[in-house]
Amino acid sequence: MDLKELTLVTIITERLLRDDIIDIIKGLGVTGYTLSDTTGEGSRGIRASDWEGKNVKIEVIVTEERADKIIEKISGDYFENYAVVAYTQQVKVVRGQKYIGD
Repeated sequence: MDLKELTLVTIITERLLRDDIIDIIKGLGVTGYTLSDTTGEGSRGIRASDWEGKNVKIEVIVTEERADKIIEKISGDYFENYAVVAYTQQVKVVRGQKYIGD
């Protein structure tokens, strides 16, 4: 089995930022992502009002270089004023070539 070592980027944020962050990711050349509703509690407390909606988790598998660009852009644009968590993990992926992009 041929496994390719890549980076999983996970971003957990307010629903308000979902489309903006997806646009950033796509603008950096990512061709796919996984999106899920999520709940939890962090340093800013629980965010669970019906008006705000649930938080979202956005995950992408990319090269380390692209992961660094995503984290740099998201942190620069949103960390100071919004509830956003972002982290990376090294993963080994079957059919990894499809995640490398152009």
